[in-house]
This record gives sequence, C-alpha cells and structure tokens, in this order.
Amino acid sequence: MMYVIGVDLGGTKTAAGVVGADGEVLFSEQIPTLNRGGGEAILRATAGLVGRLLRRAAGEGIDVGRVGVGSAGVIDAVNGEVVSATDAILGWAGTRLTAGLAQLLGLPRGSIMAVNDVHAHALGEAWRGAAAGSSSSLMVAFGTGVGGSFVLDGAPLLGHHYVGGHVGHFASPYAYHEGKALPCVCGGSGHVEAIASGPAIHESFLRFGGSPDVPDTRAVFALARAASADSQGGPAAIKAIGVGAGAAGQAIGGLVNILDPETVVVSGGLADAGDFWWKPMERALRKELMAPLADIPVLRASLGNTAAIVGAAKLVLN
Repeated sequence: MMYVIGVDLGGTKTAAGVVGADGEVLFSEQIPTLNRGGGEAILRATAGLVGRLLRRAAGEGIDVGRVGVGSAGVIDAVNGEVVSATDAILGWAGTRLTAGLAQLLGLPRGSIMAVNDVHAHALGEAWRGAAAGSSSSLMVAFGTGVGGSFVLDGAPLLGHHYVGGHVGHFASPYAYHEGKALPCVCGGSGHVEAIASGPAIHESFLRFGGSPDVPDTRAVFALARAASADSQGGPAAIKAIGVGAGAAGQAIGGLVNILDPETVVVSGGLADAGDFWWKPMERALRKELMAPLADIPVLRASLGNTAAIVGAAKLVLN
C-alpha cells in the first residue's frame, strides 16, 4: 500500500499524519503554528514536524515519499505559493510553500502539493467522510470565519485566481443593523461572514442588548441553552444564534441552487454546537431551495480534526 503525509497548516496549529491509500491515518502529531514568526519560521517548524513523521514511518518499515499540504491563505496550487493571507499568520503571503518544504526536507519539489486548508477539509470529507461516494459535494464551514469548497469528481474547484470557496464573502440580507451593512473582516461589508461566523454571533448578541460580561460565542450558546423567557441575556442570545443560523442556511441554500451538488456537508465549530444552531440553519437552507433540490442530503461533517489531513493526503495520492 502507498503511504503519504498529509499536513493541515492552520492559523493556530499545524497537524500532520501518515495516511494510507485507503484513507486511514496511521499516526499523527501537531504543533503550534508560529503565526507571528513569518513564513520561513513556519516552514522550518512544519518541516521539522514532517521530518519526525518520516523518521517514525521509516522506523516502522513504511516508505513515505510524498507530502500534501492544506494551508491557511489563498494558495496557488500549481506553483505551491501563498498568494495572500490574513493577519492571522503574519508574513505568510508570498511564501514559496512547496519549494521551501521540499528544500528543507530534501525531497523532490514535485513530491509536495498544496491547496487551501478548507479545500483539503472538503476533499477529505468527499473521499472518506460524510460525502463519500458522492460525485459532487458542497462543504461549507462556519467557525471563526466562513469558508467552503465545491468538490467535483474528486477534485476541489479552485478558481482561476485560486480564491474559489470564499463563500463568506458575498452579500447577505441578514448582515445589516439599523439599515447599515455590517463590516466584514475582508474589508467589505454586508457579507455572510459578518453575520454568520462564530465571532459575528457574539457581536450580534451585544447589539441585541446582551451583557458585555459574556465573553465569547461559546458563552452565548451556554446562556441560550439555559435561558428561560425572563432570564438575563437569554432572549439576546437566542436571537443572535437564530439570526446567525438563518444567515448561514440561506447562504448555503443559495449556493446549492447555483451548484446543484449531490451532497451538502456542513462543518466547523457552529455545526458541532448541536441542534440549537443546526435546526434553524437547516430550516433556512431548505426554505431557500428550488423545488428539484428539496430532498438534497444535508449532513454534518464526520471526520473531525483529521479531515484536512486526509484531504491533503488525497492530493498526492491521486
């Protein structure tokens, strides 16, 4: 059986694992991403992580010769370069990702491939996760941000400029307050991410009169679940989650109308928050659908933290 290494390089942590041609992760490790150290420091740390896995695999008689990387940022998948990145990883834009890793690891450059981490996540779910067996799947992730990927015949749709999948950055009628469009982290306003991400739900809670002593979105959900009609902050929490979930569902439904995938997969921290978010999201999604799409499967992602590792591995197993 062929074995490769899949790498999930995110803004806070970098995880990697040895993956077989059957999609099984044999073993894995993770390290903090040096997101304030610059591109070269991140490459060195990532190469160190991959190198340890290569040595462990060799010690167990496993030959590994290829590395797939799912990385935060807009990734030029042909040249293996980081086209752009947010301030979540300072100095990452412009990094020669695949060439740099190949040099540090002493591997041929052609043995390393890279895509955006959300595309890797979606590819993992399409291959071995919730959408396994589907000819096409749309995955949308709601967490710190909003991202997505459309996988068709085993390959993610990257787009001409490699920005395909940035589904948090189109207009949402929910993303307004008192007639003004809400600012988005991309520099625009009125976008899906400005109302449907995890941080956006906390911001909505505050706008709806919730206490600033409630520190984050996780606490908003806890307050909503415990709320009675007259509990302090409960109505604001319930409303903020409902608005965020409604915006998420409407956005996914619109994308389904455009792309007509066989399967829809919803991922991220909000998707894992339970029915309190999932049910209003799915109601809004199905309300948006054209009639022929009414019965489309809408599934929770199933691979958890290994999805991007598995998807990144699939890049070089193909």
